Amino acid sequence: MAVPRLSRAALALLTMLAATVLAAVVQAPAAHADGCYTWGRTLGQGTSGEDVRQLQIRVAGWPGYRNYVLVDGIYGPGTAAAVQRFQAAYGLAADGVAGPQTFTKIYELQDDDCTPIHFDYTELDDDCVGGWSGGAISATATKANALRVMWKLEALRRALGDQPLVVTTAFRNTSCNASVGGASNSQHLYGTAADLVSSSATLCRIAQEARYHGFSGLYGPGYPDHDDHVHVDSRIENDADGITNSWSWSAPNCGVAASGALSVRTETV
Repeated sequence: MAVPRLSRAALALLTMLAATVLAAVVQAPAAHADGCYTWGRTLGQGTSGEDVRQLQIRVAGWPGYRNYVLVDGIYGPGTAAAVQRFQAAYGLAADGVAGPQTFTKIYELQDDDCTPIHFDYTELDDDCVGGWSGGAISATATKANALRVMWKLEALRRALGDQPLVVTTAFRNTSCNASVGGASNSQHLYGTAADLVSSSATLCRIAQEARYHGFSGLYGPGYPDHDDHVHVDSRIENDADGITNSWSWSAPNCGVAASGALSVRTETV
């Protein structure tokens, strides 16, 4: 029995539509779900929430000279400026608004445990026994501090032309810190510090560039016992020690010194 012409046309149309739908299903990109954290909206000044706080952690290393990003979940001018510097550093449209392109770049830069791709927790945990316990604060708080330091280091690495940075020491528990002669009020006890070397960048280059990436404590060549590494820390953001901290930079051989008042501490490395 002959198939009516209309039915054949309808069949052809249905076949074509089915092929189109199938192609669309195959070609359409899936919605992004990052293994660490996924942003679901565009963020700009005036927004607030956990998604803003997560963004602030990722751009903590882009505050500009002698500044830092306040991680408070509120998207203010400081966060916008840091986002803009982050965008410029990675060749994005630098408008200070965090949208799909900005988040895509962040997804490329972070591993599933939320650490940046060039640093990990094992590099920053306790030198002597591993882990995050036994310092001046809880293991959870220490690890959170170390995460923010890693994102600052990722920014510093980028600013150095993606030249590798090696963390020689970071968090130390109380006994480990004492065994290496660390100060009793060392920032290493809080997970807020890291000591750095590089096979590519000079120590002075590291110290000079670190001034732009959120580190309020900075010691390098010319400071006692720091001619073979650069120490960086986030002391001004550390309120767990009960001490009011301010900027403390000293790398005399590199022309690095803090302007304004120094920290009330005499030794914190």
